[in-house]
Amino acid sequence: MRTTGCPEEKILSFLSSQKAKDRCYHKVLSSMCTLPHPLAVQVQEMFIESNLGDPGLFEGTAEIESLLIEELGSLLHLTGACGYATSGGTESNIQALRIARKEKPVESPNVVVPESAHFSFEKACDLLGLEMRTVPSDGTYRMDAEMAAGMIDDHTIALVGIAGTTEYGVVDPIERLAELATEGDVHLHVDAAFGGLVLPFLESPPAFDFQLDGVASISVDPHKMGMSTIPVGCLLTRKESMLCALNVDTPYLTVKKEFTLAGTRPGGAVVGAWAVLEHLGRDGFTRIVQECMGRTRRLIEGMEGHGYSVVVEPEVNVAAFECPKIPPGWQVSRTRDGHMRIVCMPHVSTQAIENFLRDIGEMDV
Repeated sequence: MRTTGCPEEKILSFLSSQKAKDRCYHKVLSSMCTLPHPLAVQVQEMFIESNLGDPGLFEGTAEIESLLIEELGSLLHLTGACGYATSGGTESNIQALRIARKEKPVESPNVVVPESAHFSFEKACDLLGLEMRTVPSDGTYRMDAEMAAGMIDDHTIALVGIAGTTEYGVVDPIERLAELATEGDVHLHVDAAFGGLVLPFLESPPAFDFQLDGVASISVDPHKMGMSTIPVGCLLTRKESMLCALNVDTPYLTVKKEFTLAGTRPGGAVVGAWAVLEHLGRDGFTRIVQECMGRTRRLIEGMEGHGYSVVVEPEVNVAAFECPKIPPGWQVSRTRDGHMRIVCMPHVSTQAIENFLRDIGEMDV
């Protein structure tokens, strides 16, 4: 640490030079985050000092967190949903498995997850001492539900399904998983961190949420397709008792018990998430999702025109291709099987798709 302080102008100059090293989003096709909505940025500054870890000091912010959970619950077919704003899908998934373990205290507990599951489940199982049983995908890169059925036993505390997989943009057979969860008395957690703010705005989405009786909890991330500032995810549960099972005493705060994983929790991004939902409404989100899906279809059509087939038809705005090439200057990613993976987020404009397709075509010459 410096003995004497550094002039503000010098610090800002240094920070500007560091910021210039960051990738600009306009050629980034691999991220599940996007440019935040301007309203979310404005609200973040308004609530910059709000700490949801001590909600009695920030009652207004805490009330807006409740409104956010209520609104997302309604979107996911559960009136009066319970939950809280997390730092994102990883925290939500860890907390869901903590709940499952509290609900069913058995020796040598295990969790059944698809091989397409986000790596946060590996972290969760490591932290909680759970055996992770991985179910292979079927030919469509979705969880093989019947193989999952064969892995569930008396020591299974949770079953996980993905609604909008990170790598291929497909939805696991959640309806069948809900039946298995009910039959086996296990907690079904749906990781809809990405798809939770895409699927509800499609014309005929597959069933994946609380309309299925067997679904116990869902994770959804407003800092992805919700266009909030980072970080804000949400964990929603069917019953309040699920969250209360995680309570610990917090005697020196304005509340005496908390079920959250993090202590200090920034309120600005949470309020921003609610503000964007309110501002855009169902009509606005439907328009944005339709635009993203339209660009995804155009991408698939254009790639196939160049001879690079889509690996599987996606249900959300993520597509993977049999394409070994990457045009210079573009940021894409690879699935674990080596397929080119592209996410058509709101910042990925129609012109960006056309430019990418042009550059792919020029590589074929």
